[in-house]
Amino acid sequence: MKLRCAILTASLMCLPVLPALAQTAPPPSAPTATVVVPATKRMTCLATTASLKGQDKRDQLQLCLAQARVDCLKQAIDQKVVGEARKSAIRNCVGGDATEQ
Repeated sequence: MKLRCAILTASLMCLPVLPALAQTAPPPSAPTATVVVPATKRMTCLATTASLKGQDKRDQLQLCLAQARVDCLKQAIDQKVVGEARKSAIRNCVGGDATEQ
């Protein structure tokens, strides 16, 4: 009987601590952490033209990708990137091979 009473008392004393334990964050090395990958300009163009069909879709996609390439080129010029590094920077900025369209 004393053992039951002791266990009951100990468990009642631990009850206020349980919510605090449940709210602790997992350690930073936990594999459940997600990595946010920024969307490329190409993906943005594809998403904005998804609701269109046919020639309208192709036209809008070409316009969007051309504008994205111009924006990336301006950014490379501002950063004073030249040569092959500029081509690579524009390709990475747009999100793939910018000459596909």
